[in-house]
Amino acid sequence: MICGLRPLLGMALGACLSVSVAQAGSLVEFPTVSGNGIPAHLLGYLARPDGDGPFPAVVVLHGCAGFSSGGSLQLADELKDWGYVALTVDSLGPRGLATACGGPFIDQPGDAYAALHYLSQQAFVAPERVAVLGNSMGGYSALYAVDGGLMTRYFQDFKERFHAAVAYYPSCGIPATTMTAPSLILIGDADDWNSADRCRHMIAHARPDSAPIELVVYPGAHHGFNFAMLQPGRSSLGHWLEYNEPAAKDAEAKVRAFLAANLAGAAPAKPATQ
Repeated sequence: MICGLRPLLGMALGACLSVSVAQAGSLVEFPTVSGNGIPAHLLGYLARPDGDGPFPAVVVLHGCAGFSSGGSLQLADELKDWGYVALTVDSLGPRGLATACGGPFIDQPGDAYAALHYLSQQAFVAPERVAVLGNSMGGYSALYAVDGGLMTRYFQDFKERFHAAVAYYPSCGIPATTMTAPSLILIGDADDWNSADRCRHMIAHARPDSAPIELVVYPGAHHGFNFAMLQPGRSSLGHWLEYNEPAAKDAEAKVRAFLAANLAGAAPAKPATQ
């Protein structure tokens, strides 16, 4: 149980957030700017390994159901156990939103950069070794955050850069012609919310100078395949969500190896392109 959240921008975010899986970390606040240019303050769940660091870090972006659902807080605790500082960002609550499943939500990629800036100011974080990871809507935002053309257009005011991106079953609807950091996409071929074929198409049209994009497609796996809470499977907004243990375990191993390879001694991120 995480309780006692103080009001942000005059709005109480709730007296108590019930999250049984996430108790080892702490709640933090940091500023961002919404797509309409209005400043806002974000809430984040910060989990960090014992010790002074500096540690590599991962910004975790939730799906459209929000901060305390979909296992994003549990992901932060797991990343901490792997040796990473993890910051799960609440992009909805501080804006008075319960869900973003009903339509487009444009603020999350910018929130990822606000979280990256916050982490880069912490003495226990190695700022040149930070990745972004998200599931579903958060996976789309993670890819968005390392797309060179979009970075040039929207995130040029941030000096910090992500050095790797992980996207669980994202909507691969961004141009992605030149990714600025290595990216890993994990999706099921039975996903009826986001299409694996669309991810294949996106990768096929990447430019030769793009950072590598790895796509892993799991036969028979549905949306949400990595969250054990989705057993038995269930329908949500007309889409099927279901845990798939073999896919989940393989994806965990691949993500762990990917982060270790790309954050152990991260090289400078590729510059953004027009």
